[in-house]
Amino acid sequence: MDLDPDEVFRDDEDDPENQFHQDREVTKELVVFLVDASPKMFSTASPSEDQKDETHFHIAVSCIAQSLKTQIINRSYDEVAICFFNTREKKNLQDLNGVYVFNVAEREDLDRLTAKLIKEFDLVEVFISFIDFVLIEDMKDQLRRRIFRKRIVRKITFIISSGLSIELNTYALLRPTVPGAITWLDSVTNLPLKTERSFICADTGALMQEPVRHFQPYKNENIKFSVEELSALKRVSSGHLRLLGFKPLSCLKDYHNLRPSTFVYPCDQEVIGSTRVFIALHRSMLRLQRFAVAFHGSSSPYRLVALVAQDEIIRPGGQIESPGMHMIYLPYSDDIRHVEEHFLNTDAAVPRASDDQIKKAAALMKRIDLKDFSVCQFANPALQRHYAILQAIALDEDEMPETKDETLPDEEGMARPGVVKAVEEFKLSVYGNDYDEGSEAGNGKASDTSKKRKADAELVAKEYANYDWADLADKGKVKLCTVLIRPWIL
Repeated sequence: MDLDPDEVFRDDEDDPENQFHQDREVTKELVVFLVDASPKMFSTASPSEDQKDETHFHIAVSCIAQSLKTQIINRSYDEVAICFFNTREKKNLQDLNGVYVFNVAEREDLDRLTAKLIKEFDLVEVFISFIDFVLIEDMKDQLRRRIFRKRIVRKITFIISSGLSIELNTYALLRPTVPGAITWLDSVTNLPLKTERSFICADTGALMQEPVRHFQPYKNENIKFSVEELSALKRVSSGHLRLLGFKPLSCLKDYHNLRPSTFVYPCDQEVIGSTRVFIALHRSMLRLQRFAVAFHGSSSPYRLVALVAQDEIIRPGGQIESPGMHMIYLPYSDDIRHVEEHFLNTDAAVPRASDDQIKKAAALMKRIDLKDFSVCQFANPALQRHYAILQAIALDEDEMPETKDETLPDEEGMARPGVVKAVEEFKLSVYGNDYDEGSEAGNGKASDTSKKRKADAELVAKEYANYDWADLADKGKVKLCTVLIRPWIL
């Protein structure tokens, strides 16, 4: 399912025509890594995963190396510098003793991240023989993940009544992560290419200088429209948020939320007093257990939205949830489908689970339940591999960085005695003692199709093992290999 069909949560950073993209030089971050290189930093810290001693300096350099690889994915236009102090040699603009600014040739002291910088920094291990770099456990989780900063998606005006409106900032709390936009480069200079579009007159072949106009035939006459006029005709609303009324929270169902919601928070930048009005409305909605129904008109299809107030949650460690409102996009009437009946004949007996089967299923779900589950705990394996390939190409690495698919089942956890027992008891209660997993209908007998599929799979595995695929690929002989007559079913 497309989480954002109307590009409501499209990242402005990925749009080259957007003002954010053009002015990002103003918002970029300048990061300086300062590393102490004194003798005390070379004392042993703690054993690593491979049981080799690690030093404090080792850990610091490893974290910087992983951070550079992460940052070039998240914000490649930021600028960084790496500085060591308490060193024997010196290299800095002020010619200070004990200060060494790490850099590469043809690069400023504080400049954008490049593959050459990362490759040169990885060679630090050559000069420190006892350092054996390892991807650190905390850094592994962040590597090749595109982390979005919590920034404003857009500003909207919330019209409460005639003559009363406040300003709100909107934030996208959850969005699908996709690879970065493709940049076309010149094959000779390797510089980015700029795409320009021109219109040519079909009658004269001349290059058109005036903006393109559309027309609509009406009574034997072509009525011409400009692009701006067409946009004005299609615009039902000016993009504001208009309050319509309030309803009890019990009227809002789970299935009304069809896509990620937007978090709204007041802003006094343009409209002074927005925060005060928002706080009063927020407190009343929490006290009366109501949510607001509003009309939201923007460039995307116009919808009714529900504004649900969220109270602040504070724990001893700090703030867990901030106060504000969630803007939930309500569905149209045809967005909700009634569940079709599984059996057309209402007189037929519908199979029901017994009390014992329900009990065994509940015990199984309790065993395999994920504690404190969050979607942020798991990375997209396709993106992980995508960024791993980019890293290997950019850094000229001989081996592909290992990517961990966190979406695969936890085999170690599923092999625990308590889970195995719950699974077996559930299968026994549902299928009985004579159940064969290879059968299609669960009648205890393997079908001819399953037997043929198993035989084909064994034949494929046997034939696959007879070839040295790496050697064939190096010699360019893979295309000369013949295929089996039997279908290869993997």
